[in-house]
Amino acid sequence: MQFGVFSVGDVTPDPTSGRMPAEHERIMAMVTIARKAEEVGLDVFASGEHHNPPFVPSSPTTMLGFLAAQTSRLILSTATTLITTNDPVKIAEDYAMLQHLAGGRVDLMMGRGNTAPVYPWFGQDIRQGIPLAIEHYALLHRLWREDVVDWEGQFRTPLEGFTSTPRPLDGIPPFVWHGSIRSPEIAEQAAYYGDGFFANHIFWPTSHFQRLVNFYRERYAHYGHGEPEHAIVGLGGQAFIRANSQDAIREFRPYFDNAPVYGHGPSLEDFMAETPLSVGSPQQVIDKTMTFREHFGDYQRQLFLIDHAGLPLDVVLDQLETLGGEVVPVLRKEMAARRAPGVPDGPTHEARLAASQAGQPTASSHPGVHSI
Repeated sequence: MQFGVFSVGDVTPDPTSGRMPAEHERIMAMVTIARKAEEVGLDVFASGEHHNPPFVPSSPTTMLGFLAAQTSRLILSTATTLITTNDPVKIAEDYAMLQHLAGGRVDLMMGRGNTAPVYPWFGQDIRQGIPLAIEHYALLHRLWREDVVDWEGQFRTPLEGFTSTPRPLDGIPPFVWHGSIRSPEIAEQAAYYGDGFFANHIFWPTSHFQRLVNFYRERYAHYGHGEPEHAIVGLGGQAFIRANSQDAIREFRPYFDNAPVYGHGPSLEDFMAETPLSVGSPQQVIDKTMTFREHFGDYQRQLFLIDHAGLPLDVVLDQLETLGGEVVPVLRKEMAARRAPGVPDGPTHEARLAASQAGQPTASSHPGVHSI
């Protein structure tokens, strides 16, 4: 099982000091966080994609390309690639290039985004969000698997005899997760292609995400990719860890209360009770994270939001030390001990290449044109 962290790249004032980091400082902090994640033994760093303040990661490929040169083992992922407002031709080119530069240590999480003004900035209509996601990914899927593509659709100009370059490394396209907070159509899309499905798993109760993941597993089996328990599932979450729970809650409370996405709403205690947010001791975070398996079954990737809401960099690095040193080793051991036979590992380029060379089916191999 893969463990890692993701960042949405928000530039948020520290509510305890009022200090606002500069954009440059925040960008370089994300680099430091990724390098630290590899140092403490985590498997994945993922960056969001946003094109509006107060967020800085407008160009994930630039960020991840820089990190490819700064790391040697870490899987570099997006926490969202906007499949709706990005041209699928440019996605195919950019991420194939990044895949080569990173030696295969790249995957993507496709998402529609949840910021309405972004759509017209890139010439699209938010009311077409689902059709855009479906059509754009259908084209992207072909561009990575067919050397010459003829294509015509609703949302971009036709292609005739087009070859996307560079071709995917070793003929293996980057692994794709489809991320959704609320849309069963996206879970259906992930299932159709045999791709991964990633549940944000932060803002809403676990029961909400259970319905999406269960639906994805059922449809994954329906399309002939394997049993429901063989589907590739990733989960988000957020944790704040100190040696004892009282210190964790006291320190994290002002950040939670003023967070851009969930501040000024339910109390910290209510939010912890109703959502996957974990604030407490290492053992408390371990115990709560282990309940995810009870709710979702065996899954392949767990990412923690680690640097949101104005947390200072030194605090985030302390969190990573504890996560990598005390929490994740126990989670790896416990998850492995309880894992059912036949459940696939988290996707890596090396494993998918080996499966391809052995003549075994790999994810994202479904032929045809997707329609929902």
